[in-house]
Amino acid sequence: MPQPAKRSRISVGDTTITYLPDGFGAHNPDTLFPGVDWTTRPGHLDEGQLILTFGSFLIQAGDQRILVDLATGKIDVDVPGIAHLEGGALLKSLAAEGLSAADIDTVVYTHLHLDHVGWTSDVAPLPGTPAAHAPSGLTFARARHLMSEAEWRYWTTREADLGGPDADAVLKPLTGVVEFVAGGDTIAPGVTVEATAGHTPGHLAVVVRDPSGAGTEEVWIVGDIVHSPAQIADPGLAFASDVAPDQARQVRDRVLGRPDTVIAAGHFTDEVFGRVTRDGDGRRWTPVGDTPASR
Repeated sequence: MPQPAKRSRISVGDTTITYLPDGFGAHNPDTLFPGVDWTTRPGHLDEGQLILTFGSFLIQAGDQRILVDLATGKIDVDVPGIAHLEGGALLKSLAAEGLSAADIDTVVYTHLHLDHVGWTSDVAPLPGTPAAHAPSGLTFARARHLMSEAEWRYWTTREADLGGPDADAVLKPLTGVVEFVAGGDTIAPGVTVEATAGHTPGHLAVVVRDPSGAGTEEVWIVGDIVHSPAQIADPGLAFASDVAPDQARQVRDRVLGRPDTVIAAGHFTDEVFGRVTRDGDGRRWTPVGDTPASR
C-alpha cells in the first residue's frame, strides 16, 4: 500500500536535489478529488485514505543551499472530514544531510498553502486555528525568502481560507523580508523558476538544469501541479483547491508532457522523483532516485 516518501536524492551534473520528509496526511479522497471513483484506480488508497507526503527539496548548487517549500511544521491534528495531518521532521531530515537551518541560503515557495509554509517561523499553527503564541523569528533566518508577487498579493489582500497561510505565523514574519521572482528568473547556477499558475494565482515550479550544459535532462520541482500518481495517468483529475482548474489542467499537461524531464512531486507516496513516459495513449510514472546515507 502507498507509504509516505522517504529521503531520496538525484543529481543533475554537480547539482544535487534531495527530498527531505517532514510528515504526511491521511486524507478523505472524496474531499480532495470530488467525484472520483477510486475503485477504478486501484493501489492509490490506503484503507480508504489518500496519503500525501509533506516535505521540502534541498538543492545544493555550487556553494548555494536552497530549500523549495517548507512543509507543515510541527503539527499532529485531525481536520474533520478532511484529513489527519502529522509533521515536524524537516530539521531532522536536514540534519541527516549534515546541515542546520543556518546553512540555508535561500527558501523558495512554490505557493503559500499551509502544507508548504509550516517551517516559515518557529510557530506552526494548526489548520483553521490561530497560533498559540507569536513567533520569535524565521526558522531559516539567514536565507532569502522568494515567491511570486502574484502569490503574495493574493494571500495578503484576502482572508485566508482553511488551506491558506496563517497571518501571524507566516505572513507577518515574511513582511519586509520576502523577495519577488518571476518566471524565467535564475536563483542559482542552473536553477530557475517558472510560472505555473492554476493551483494558486502565483504558483511557481523550480527547474534545475546542469549549469555546465553537458546534459539536457531537467528536473522540475512541481509543487502542487500534481498531488497523486493517479494524475499521471489521468491529468484531468482536478484537485479540490485548484483556484483555476482549467488553467491547472493546462499546466499539468504541459509539464507532464516535457521530454528529458524528471518530475519532483513532493506529495507523492513511496517515490517523489520519477520520469513520465508514454504508455499507449496514456502516461506512466517510473520512479528514479537513490536513498542517501545520513551524515
